[in-house]
Amino acid sequence: MASTATLARKKSADRKTQSLRGMATVSFWADDVKAAATWYSALLGIPPYFQRPDETQPEYVEFRLGDFQHELGIISRKHSPQGASTTPGGAVLFWHVDDIEDVLATVKAMGAKEYEPLIKREAGFVTASVIDPFGNILGLMYNPHYLEIVEKGRKV
Repeated sequence: MASTATLARKKSADRKTQSLRGMATVSFWADDVKAAATWYSALLGIPPYFQRPDETQPEYVEFRLGDFQHELGIISRKHSPQGASTTPGGAVLFWHVDDIEDVLATVKAMGAKEYEPLIKREAGFVTASVIDPFGNILGLMYNPHYLEIVEKGRKV
């Protein structure tokens, strides 16, 4: 009888792809989606491209951003999974930024609170994270590997 890991590898090989292929959408929660959309619009320099049900009282907004048009969704906290914590924790998704010190200073000036300070890591990686005004952890990273991947894509 094949193990779960063996079956997963076979399925992946049959598809000629990995099981996890890339970040599709990260979801943040907010009690006031409209205020969160305004805050993230100011940070990102773009409005949400999608809102439901309407602009006056949105329950969900979504931004597409970055080199690969990743999606950042902000959802009304009333739709969060049953038993979900209202305190920050769990996984941290780090977004690549070109100037981490500048972006960290910007988000803190906009009301975000430091979660993890600026840390210089090996091989040129630098990380920090904050808690946005809506209680979500926003990870920031200067990532040389990300820049290599983007540059390779531009040469193809």
